[in-house]
Amino acid sequence: MPSDIKIPALGESVAGGQIAKWHFKEGDFVKVGDILLTLETDKVAAEVTAEVSGALHIGKQPGDDVEVGAVVGQIDESAAAPAAK
Repeated sequence: MPSDIKIPALGESVAGGQIAKWHFKEGDFVKVGDILLTLETDKVAAEVTAEVSGALHIGKQPGDDVEVGAVVGQIDESAAAPAAK
């Protein structure tokens, strides 16, 4: 079951920002707490972290403008973790 990655509220006067960078690639397995992306606003750069573990699906690209609450990707929780090397 996929879980949405949403842009969190960043403060009272911040309505959104721009995706600066994804820290993982499409399909990568991410774990709870991993930093998924950096969001830049006119006031601050913020990091959005994974709330669940699974395979990453990127919906918005670096340079895209996004509003607070926007869905920018999903994490497929049914994906199996890769085998340890």
